[in-house]
Amino acid sequence: MLRKKISLKNIIFLIVIAALIIPQTRQPIQVFLHKGLALFGPSVVKGSKQASLTNYDWKLKTEQDEFNFEATKGKVVLVNFWATWCPPCIAEMPSMQALYNDYKHAIEFVFVSNEDRTVINQFLSKNNYTFKVYTPLSKYPESFNITSIPRTFLIDKQGHIVIDKSGAANWNSDTVRKTIDALLEL
Repeated sequence: MLRKKISLKNIIFLIVIAALIIPQTRQPIQVFLHKGLALFGPSVVKGSKQASLTNYDWKLKTEQDEFNFEATKGKVVLVNFWATWCPPCIAEMPSMQALYNDYKHAIEFVFVSNEDRTVINQFLSKNNYTFKVYTPLSKYPESFNITSIPRTFLIDKQGHIVIDKSGAANWNSDTVRKTIDALLEL
């Protein structure tokens, strides 16, 4: 009979598995891991793969008023689909807030969530996020084709999708900032 020896590796492995199973520790661990993955900034879509918005007809609302996405036509726009329960979304929000702080007067930010307004407001307040969050009143434009969140698009003034990123990313990176600066100069 072989007797299994309990090693430090096995104990650490069991602790990690237990931490991922327990709901109170699972989300913080997932957010931490996604923050590490988000250090890599999103890529700029190059050449013929670049998609365009053909339809801006999309109705959204904030707590106070309605918003027609048509109003963003001719502007540089960052659209982010997210949720408060989504670890990759939570992981990228600090970089989104930092980008928003510096570019809120230069580009349009459209943060979209399907969640209850109370849940959204509690999340924003708890984390000191100051950007507006919209809930959809109609279906998003076909060009977005959302299959998972977070999903973020950077759109130029002509409606071309310059960045199309699924998953967490560092939106406050030099790459994103240089891309936005270049789009604003056009």
